[in-house]
Amino acid sequence: MTVDVQTTRERFEESLADLEVPVTRTEPTALESALEEIVREPAIGTPLEFEAVSLPDWIDDAPTPATLEAATTSVTSASFGIADYGSVVLPARPDGSEQVSLFPELHVPVLRESDLVPDMPTAIDRLGPVLRDGGSAILATGPSATADMGALVRGAHGPKAVHVVLLGDGETDE
Repeated sequence: MTVDVQTTRERFEESLADLEVPVTRTEPTALESALEEIVREPAIGTPLEFEAVSLPDWIDDAPTPATLEAATTSVTSASFGIADYGSVVLPARPDGSEQVSLFPELHVPVLRESDLVPDMPTAIDRLGPVLRDGGSAILATGPSATADMGALVRGAHGPKAVHVVLLGDGETDE
């Protein structure tokens, strides 16, 4: 692992800790067991966009409005993460990844450690072509929170909790 990748990962994890968002680092071959520790059923998700990785059968990857409403946890892939903010970039997809990531109480974005970028300028450089071609994405930073009416309320406009899963490249601490 190069120093830049390690430093970026460490900064991403620090930013997530500041947001009270747990991170689980795992290898692709251990993803299902990692999800078993994190996910609260009923769970929904969208197909993961990484080679040799897929959602376990017990996560519904073709949710209906009824299963979306009933779900406690959602699992989606993230295109990349932004280390300085602990943000994940969630691609807009025809399968409804936005709704899947926003409605359940717990969202579990899955991304590759190699897809972490250090800062927002790098993220904009990477996301710019997608947006210019008419695509869209959600930049999600921690659980949903608002103080519009006074006290801080979590989950008003999205998940109450987030747990990030980082897929390693063979060098996890786990």
